[in-house]
Amino acid sequence: MQHLPQVYAARNETGGFDYSESFHYVKNIFEDADIAILNLETTLTPYTRYTGYPVFRSPAQLADALQDMGIDIVVMANNHVCDNGRTGMEFTINRLDSLGIAYTGAFADSLHYQQLHPLLIETNGLRLALLNYTYDTNGMPVPAGTVVNHIDSATIANDLDNIDRTQVDCVIVFFHWGDEYVRQPNREQQMLAALCHQRGVEIVMGSHPHVVQPFEIQMDADSLIRAVTVYSLGNLVSNQRDRYRNGGLIVTLDIRKTANEPVEIEPYYTPVWVLLPNYQILPVAVADTLSMPDNQRPTYQQFVDDTRKHLEYSRIFKEK
Repeated sequence: MQHLPQVYAARNETGGFDYSESFHYVKNIFEDADIAILNLETTLTPYTRYTGYPVFRSPAQLADALQDMGIDIVVMANNHVCDNGRTGMEFTINRLDSLGIAYTGAFADSLHYQQLHPLLIETNGLRLALLNYTYDTNGMPVPAGTVVNHIDSATIANDLDNIDRTQVDCVIVFFHWGDEYVRQPNREQQMLAALCHQRGVEIVMGSHPHVVQPFEIQMDADSLIRAVTVYSLGNLVSNQRDRYRNGGLIVTLDIRKTANEPVEIEPYYTPVWVLLPNYQILPVAVADTLSMPDNQRPTYQQFVDDTRKHLEYSRIFKEK
């Protein structure tokens, strides 16, 4: 997310924007991944009138920073994707295209929709399909001719049934869903996750609550993890400072495929917390030893303790 204080913090002496300090301590996590996926919950604008909540319009240099830290794909179907109308959607898509960052969930036109939904990815011989849906666009109309994937169980079931599983090893569905600031998934989230897994989806990921929600796994008779649900990643970076909302998770999934067997998944999570005034995203391994103002250290420790306690029942997810 890009609240206005984050934009101001990234402004440099020349009047441009430099987000490298914000992403410095997590850059290696994304660079080390074969595929790094991020929820982009803002729109980019070609103009200099930047805005934050409730209508996000952010500097184009944010996308440059995502490329620099190794982001391969962004999911765009969320409640802020239409914040700047057609201008915002088209400019954001064009900027991502120019940087070689793939995307799905929102599309410039029906042709892009047909080409990029689902988004097909191949890495190290593993074939992936990524789909992305949102519960709403905050009442903002989807610009005529563009496409935003909305959550509809019949549509999702049809989309999943149409995936050729002889050509795809693993399906990922990323939802923008749930109740804001609520630390447990609601009934709709659970039902949508079940719908996906019943149709063979291996990975369900979620955002929108702005707080961390629990994980679920499905294991086979040999105790191998075959499917994973992460209901909410919380906030990677934002200006939300209340308890539970000032940090989030980076989830790493090691996916292995052997012959004709289903994929095996080894899941990890990394708690990350945001340090002011420069909105530095700090993994625990960095934050535990990094010098920070005395008034922020207890807030950081509270976030880590809260997160670990909230996730402790799901010890099959290892902290990384």
